[in-house]
Amino acid sequence: MSESYKVILEEHKRKIEGFISRYEHLIAENMRLKEKLALAEAKVEEGELKIQTYNQKIEELEQQIERLQLTEAFKYSASDVKEAKKNISRLVKEIEKCIALLNE
Repeated sequence: MSESYKVILEEHKRKIEGFISRYEHLIAENMRLKEKLALAEAKVEEGELKIQTYNQKIEELEQQIERLQLTEAFKYSASDVKEAKKNISRLVKEIEKCIALLNE
């Protein structure tokens, strides 16, 4: 075999080895990205479950607000209406703070 063929053959061999190396690197990167995607999907699912739980808690708190507002509204006589409204407003603000904390 002539020297020029050996050089060409060696050059092609190096290129093929380079392609194989890049291919193996891409396969490893693909596996790493698949694992990362699986973790991200798990976190999304966990987040969705938390959102569902928070939404249920918000509904429960809103029902409690309604019950408390009714209780407080009927607790006072007609002369204490202003006081009752202040108390209801205070309760609503406290509950809104609770809801805001749940949304964080």
